Amino acid sequence: MPSRHVVVRVPDGLHARPVAELVRLAQAHRLPVTLTTDAGATVDLGSVLAVMDLGLASGDEVRLDTPASPAAERLLDRLSAVLDPA
Repeated sequence: MPSRHVVVRVPDGLHARPVAELVRLAQAHRLPVTLTTDAGATVDLGSVLAVMDLGLASGDEVRLDTPASPAAERLLDRLSAVLDPA
């Protein structure tokens, strides 16, 4: 299963706009995508409320996971770019 470790670098943490973009990308992928925090909380990236409830701040580390597919690495790249836009 492809995965990616990312440090959140969105200046104000994950607020509505970046969360909406993450969910949009995950839903377009059509395969499950999960986000796991360092504390071990895992959520389905297809749920805005689940991601918002994590209260992720700049500097938090997360892991993104999705089943293997031809588009998996590109999706992880795009999701990572939302979390770390630098």
